[in-house]
Amino acid sequence: MKRVPLPALVLLIGLLALCVLAAVFQNPTGTFLLDPDRLLNRVIWPLLRLSFFISIGLFAALVVEGAGWTNRLAILARPFMRWGHLSNQIGSAFTTSFFSGVSSLAMLASFHREGKMGKKEVILAVLLDTFPSYFLHLPTTFFIILPLVGKAGIIFLLVTLAAALLRFGTVLVYTRLTLPAQESTLTAERSGSKTWSALFPGSLKRLSTRLTRILLIVAPVYMIMLLISDLGFFDWIRTSVALGIGENLFPVEGISVVILSLLAEATSGYAAAGAMLQSGTLTIPQTVLALIAGQIIGAPLRALRHQLPYYMGIFSPGMGITLIAASQCFRILSLVVAAGLFLMIA
Repeated sequence: MKRVPLPALVLLIGLLALCVLAAVFQNPTGTFLLDPDRLLNRVIWPLLRLSFFISIGLFAALVVEGAGWTNRLAILARPFMRWGHLSNQIGSAFTTSFFSGVSSLAMLASFHREGKMGKKEVILAVLLDTFPSYFLHLPTTFFIILPLVGKAGIIFLLVTLAAALLRFGTVLVYTRLTLPAQESTLTAERSGSKTWSALFPGSLKRLSTRLTRILLIVAPVYMIMLLISDLGFFDWIRTSVALGIGENLFPVEGISVVILSLLAEATSGYAAAGAMLQSGTLTIPQTVLALIAGQIIGAPLRALRHQLPYYMGIFSPGMGITLIAASQCFRILSLVVAAGLFLMIA
């Protein structure tokens, strides 16, 4: 097992200590660190839940790799991968990400550690995986937004779908122009397949070693995100950026749609948008833009709070930060372009 880099671990522990001191000095009685019930509900249970889902994703990735199913999964995405000069490893991770983002990331990290993929390929694979990740939560979002926002909600989903397709197409065109064509090496790998009785113990053993390494990074990063959130950092960014964007795109009332979708949850923003649309405060184009603004501001902040810990754990801390930054910048840019096209049409 590749050990956690000591400087990175020391840096994380140092940052965590500073955040703890800042939280205690700012509000000695209000911090969750000194309240057992809040500590249980905000730290222990969420970390256990996060560890559980990371374990499931890692185990699935290890089983796929150990059973020799990597190329079989790659066959499903073969036409696109072949056109884009992408490897079978990227194809298998791409297919897996339609079902589990964590499993896909774990596969990419494993390929990278084994020398089958370079850093550039991993970054391109993560950017490509922003397309299937769009569909993971689409059914739930669709049935929430349709009754609340109606036509504006449908347009909003179409704009975000256009952004996802734009990301997918951009990566494929870029890789086709810059990468050499890949030789087709897809085989059934029957000779390398293992029986379940041999595969299960081996996968569990590898899971325990990798999970330990991952949690050494995930736990302190998760705590740091909670503490700086309690210090008001994310609230300050949300309100500052939301006000700056809102004043230039739609009436001041529309800013509440953005802020509600950030401070509470996306459903609150959808409900506020629907109410303002029905009352005539916002037009359909303004409602769509308000929802897109909430997505542009909210997605990176949610990624920072919820995805950064396990990205830094599954990969190295530096690699995890690079991947989060690249994927979120790519997502924002695609949403801005899609929103601009919508404005031209509307």
